[in-house]
Amino acid sequence: MSAEVLSGKTVSALVRERLKKDVAQMKLDLPGFRPGLAILQVGDRDDSNLYISMKLKAAAEIGINASHVRLPKTATEEEVLRNIIQVNENPEIHGLIVQLPLESINPINTERVTNAVAPEKDVDGLTSINAGKLARGDLGDCFIPCTPKGCMELIKQTGTSIAGKNAVVIGRSKIVGAPMHDLLLWNHATVTTCHSKTADLAGQVLRADILVVGAGKPEMVKGCWIKQGAVVIDCGINHVPDSTKASGKRVVGDVAYSEAKERASFITPVPGGVGPMTVAMLMENTVESAKRFLEDNKPGRWHIQLTSLNLLKPVPSDIEISRACIPKPIDKLAREIGLFSDEVELYGKTKAKILLSTMKRLQDQPDGKYVVVTGITPTPLGEGKSTTTVGLVQALGAHLKLNVFACVRQPSQGPTFGIKGGAAGGGYSQVIPMEEFNLHLTGDIHAITAANNLVAAAIDARMFHENTQSDKALYNRLVPVNNTVRTFSPIQINRLKKLGIDKVHPDTLTEEEIAAFVRLDIDPDTITWQRVMDTNDRFLRKITIGQSPTEKGFTRSTQFDITVASEIMAVLALTDGLEDMQKRLANMVVASSRKGVPVTAEDLGVSGALTVLMKDAVKPNLMQTLEGTPVFVHAGPFANIAHGNSSILADKIALKLVGPEGFVVTEAGFGADIGMEKFFNIKCRYSGLRPHVVVLVATVRALKMHGGGPVVTAGLPLQKEYTEENLDLLEKGCSNLRKQVENAMAFGVPVVVAVNVFKTDTDAELELVCRLAKEAGALDAVRCTHWAEGGKGAVALAHAVQRASETPSNFKFLYDVELPIIDKIRIIAQKIYGAADIELLPEAQQKADLYTKQGFGNLPICMAKTHLSLSHNPECKGAPTGFVLPIRDIRASVGAGFLYPLVGTMSTMPGLPTRPCFYDIDLDPTTEQVNGLF
Repeated sequence: MSAEVLSGKTVSALVRERLKKDVAQMKLDLPGFRPGLAILQVGDRDDSNLYISMKLKAAAEIGINASHVRLPKTATEEEVLRNIIQVNENPEIHGLIVQLPLESINPINTERVTNAVAPEKDVDGLTSINAGKLARGDLGDCFIPCTPKGCMELIKQTGTSIAGKNAVVIGRSKIVGAPMHDLLLWNHATVTTCHSKTADLAGQVLRADILVVGAGKPEMVKGCWIKQGAVVIDCGINHVPDSTKASGKRVVGDVAYSEAKERASFITPVPGGVGPMTVAMLMENTVESAKRFLEDNKPGRWHIQLTSLNLLKPVPSDIEISRACIPKPIDKLAREIGLFSDEVELYGKTKAKILLSTMKRLQDQPDGKYVVVTGITPTPLGEGKSTTTVGLVQALGAHLKLNVFACVRQPSQGPTFGIKGGAAGGGYSQVIPMEEFNLHLTGDIHAITAANNLVAAAIDARMFHENTQSDKALYNRLVPVNNTVRTFSPIQINRLKKLGIDKVHPDTLTEEEIAAFVRLDIDPDTITWQRVMDTNDRFLRKITIGQSPTEKGFTRSTQFDITVASEIMAVLALTDGLEDMQKRLANMVVASSRKGVPVTAEDLGVSGALTVLMKDAVKPNLMQTLEGTPVFVHAGPFANIAHGNSSILADKIALKLVGPEGFVVTEAGFGADIGMEKFFNIKCRYSGLRPHVVVLVATVRALKMHGGGPVVTAGLPLQKEYTEENLDLLEKGCSNLRKQVENAMAFGVPVVVAVNVFKTDTDAELELVCRLAKEAGALDAVRCTHWAEGGKGAVALAHAVQRASETPSNFKFLYDVELPIIDKIRIIAQKIYGAADIELLPEAQQKADLYTKQGFGNLPICMAKTHLSLSHNPECKGAPTGFVLPIRDIRASVGAGFLYPLVGTMSTMPGLPTRPCFYDIDLDPTTEQVNGLF
C-alpha cells in the first residue's frame, strides 16, 4: 500500500489559522499591540528575496507586523551588528531573523552575527544559547529552529508515538540535522545521526521507524533503504535536469519519492511538504515570543532590579550609607527603564548621559503623572525637600512597584567645599554614588563655566578692538580675505539681517553699513554679563580688569558670580532641545549700546561656539537612588536670580519613559513662594507640562521658628524650644504652612503635605501639623520617616500622592505674561507673598521702562528674593501681611526667557566660612576613596 502523503500546505494552513486567532486575541486584550518580526538581509540575492517575500506575506496574513531591514552589499560587519542591536532593543519587535547567506563584499563572521541576535528574539533558534538549551532539553525555555520544529509537527500529525522509536537523522547541519537530533532525543526517541562518514548508511536507514533527511543530495535515499511502515520526512530541496519542464529542471528531495512511497507509511512530498511548515513555524515562534514579552513585560511596567536596604539604628552618616550600597551598573538600569543602548552615553559604571533622540522615539508615548516637591519657608538648615523627593520615588518604585523617576538639580561644588555640604538627599533616601553626584558628575557645570567665560572674554575683547581700530581695520579683520575671497560667516549674515542690511557679499557694503556692522558700541555701564567659577570666593565679588599695559588703559570694574548663577545654566534648564538652546543662547542680552539697543551673544558672534560647548551638557544625566530607582540629575540654576528647577528636558524624557501610570517627581528650590511659584509660572509655561500634585514639605522645627522660636543658625545646636514639645509655638508657626498651602492651591493643583519627621518631634506635634494642614486645604497630610527608613518610611506619602493624582487638577498660571512688567510683579507680591503693594526704586522703574521699550515686557517674572521669609526681610517669619515690597532693580535673562526683579541685595558669589568643609576632605591614595566629603 502506498504511503499517506503528509501535506505541509494543509498542516501549515491549520497552524496559520490558529496563529491568526491568537494574534486577534492579543489585539483584543491589548489594543494597539501587534507581534513584531524583523528580517535582516545583506545584499540582494534572488533566492533570499523570494524567501523573504514568502515570510512577509505569511506574517501579514496572520497579523504580525513584519519589517524588512535591507542592507547593501557594501555593509560591514559593524553595520550589521549595529542594526541587530537596534532591533534587539526595540520593544515593538519580538522576533528577528538574519537571512542567510550574508551577501557582502566585506568579510562578515556569520557566527558572530547570528549570536548577536538576542536569544529571546531568536525566532530562528540559531543562537548558541538557544541551541545549547535545546541540547540540554530545556525545550520550554528556548526557540527551536523552524525546519526541525516543522518536521516534528508533521511527525505528530501521523499519530505515531515517538517515544521508544528508532529515529535516524541524515545530516548534521546546525539548521536542520543537529537540532532535529536533539528534538527527537528529548521526545524520547532513540536517535542515530548519519553523515558523509557514516558506514553502511543503507543499513542504518533500514532500522529507522522515523527518518528525517537533510543531506542536500537529490534522491540519495533509495526506496529499498526504507523500513516498511516508516515515517519519512524529506527536508531536501534540489534541482535536477528535466527536459519536459519549461525551465529545463524540476525540484526533488533527498529521498527517491516514488520508490520510498511504496514502503513508507507516511511521507512528505517535495515541494509542498517541509517547506510550508518552516515558514509556519517561524510565525509560531514569533507569536510565542510576543506572548512571552507580554507575560514578562506587563504593559507600561518596568522590571527593575531593586536594592534592599539594610536599615541600621542609629542611622549612620550619609557617606557610610551610600558606600554600603553597591549601585547596579547604569547601563543595566537604562535597559530596565526602556532606553536603547544607542541612546545612552556611559560615564563610567554609575552615571550616563541620555541622548535627546530618546524624545523623538517616545513622542507618541503618553506622559506619566507630574509631581513637584516644594516646602514651607525653611530654616537655614533646610527642611529635607531633596530627601523627601528621593524617599517618595523610592516608595513609589520599590514599594508600590510603579514606574517612577526623580528629576533633581545638579549641585554646585562651591557649597560642597564651603559650608553646606552635599545635596544628594540624606540618610536612607539618597542619590548614589553621592561623591559623583556632588563633584564633577559629567562636567555640565564646567561646560557652562567655559561657555559663560567665553562670552565675557568676547565682550571685553570686542570693546577693546572697537576702541583701538578704525571701521576699515575692524571690517578687514572681522571679514578677512581667504585665498583672495572674502565671505561673511552665517552668524555675520544674521547680524546684517538684524541691521536691515540685505546683502551677502562683503564688497557691496557702504561705509555707513560697514560702520553699523563692525561697531556694537557697547556702553560699559550697561554690561550685565559677569565671569563665573564654581568655587565660593568672596574676593571676586568686585574686581578690576584690564590692568595689564597691553590693554592700553581700558580697565573696568566687574565681578565673578558662581557658575550656577550664569544665565547659561538657566538656558540649559529651560530649553527643550538643541535648536531651541541655540536660539536662547543667541538671544542672551549681555549689554546695551550707547543708543540703548540690546547687544546679544549672537551680535558678538559667539553663540554658535556656545552651542558647541554645551552640546553634551544638554543631555540629561542618569543616576539611581539607594533602592535602585532611576534619577535624572540635570541643570542647577540658582533659586533666587533664576528659577531654581531642574531641566525641562529631563522631565519630558522621564514622563515618556514612566508611561501613563507612572510618576515623575521633581523638586523646586527653596520654599513654595519662590521655587514652586517659578516652577509653575516659568518652567511649566515654557514646557507646556501640567502638574498633577504638589508635595509641600514641612518640619516641626521650621514651623516653631515661624511661631517665634529662637534664631536657627547653621553649625550651632538647636535650642530647647526645638527639641522639646511646644504646641503653642508650633500652632502659631503653622500660619506659614497655611499660607504656602494657599499658594499652591492658587494654581489649581491638589496639595499633599509631607511632614518630615525628626526624632525630637512628638506625636502630639505631628498630629497638630497634619490636622492644621488639612484644615488649610491640603488634600492630605502624612508623617514621613524616609530619612531613617528609606522608601518604606514614605509609603503613606506615596499612597497619598497616588490618590491626589487621581483628583482633578485645574492648573492655571498666576498671571498673563502680556500684562505690564510692574503689574506682574505686583500680582506675585500680593498673591504669593502677602504684600500690600510694591515700591519700585528709580533704577527698577527705569529698567521696567527700558525692557518694555526693547520688547522684553512680555517675559515672565523671576523674583530674586530672600528664601528665609515670605517678605523681603529674612527676619520676618510666619505669614506677614501689609508690608510694601521694595524692588531695587530689574534685570533681564532674555535668552533664558525671564526678567528678574531684585528685592534687596542678592549675593551671586558665596564666600568661604572660617572653617570650610574642605578641611575634612581628602583622598585615600590606596583605595582612591574620598573621605570627609559629608
